Amino acid sequence: MSLRTEQSIFRGASGTVEYTVDHPEQSPVGWALILHPHPLHGGTRDNKVVTTVSRACVQQGLLAIRPNFRGVGGSQGEFDHAVGETADMVACVEQVFQDWPQAAQGPWVLAGFSFGSAVAAQLYAELADRDLPLPARLMLIGCAVERFRYRPLAVPASTLMIHGEHDEVVPLSEGMDFARAHQLPLTLVPDAGHFFHGKLLILRQIVLDSLLGLADPQP
Repeated sequence: MSLRTEQSIFRGASGTVEYTVDHPEQSPVGWALILHPHPLHGGTRDNKVVTTVSRACVQQGLLAIRPNFRGVGGSQGEFDHAVGETADMVACVEQVFQDWPQAAQGPWVLAGFSFGSAVAAQLYAELADRDLPLPARLMLIGCAVERFRYRPLAVPASTLMIHGEHDEVVPLSEGMDFARAHQLPLTLVPDAGHFFHGKLLILRQIVLDSLLGLADPQP
């Protein structure tokens, strides 16, 4: 599946933030925000886990947005240990509802990988505090939330956690600790490392399965 993409920017808390928009073939039925791993360790919006999740979202008819965190690519500012990055993503969500009204009418998905999982979880809590629209699905992949947590969390029971059995960056035990603390199930990918090399098709299928029926009319 080839993606139709475009580049855009929004104004974050510390300047311009650039992002890529991946479009579904038909009019979007919702949208997704997908957050990349650690900016100081090569993480970008083009990370293969991020693009794999984006393709799954697009396949389900969602408009997928992949921002570069501050200090990455053309995004201004410096790494801020998830605090400033979360503030930037609040601004991103607000802009999506202004700039992509058709997609914003449907449900939306918030996904984060590694460092991005910390921003995603805290973004969810920030949105809840501000009474802003919450995502219908929160996905935490290679969960590293506790490494960068700066605030109390409000993680929904429907959260999808995905972790590689042999994650060499964020050990499985760390993901299990987070799942246990928040009473969440955890989906384990056997023999997978942190970046899911050789397991991206499995990861994509897990995400696809979690999105089934997301945009169906509610009874």
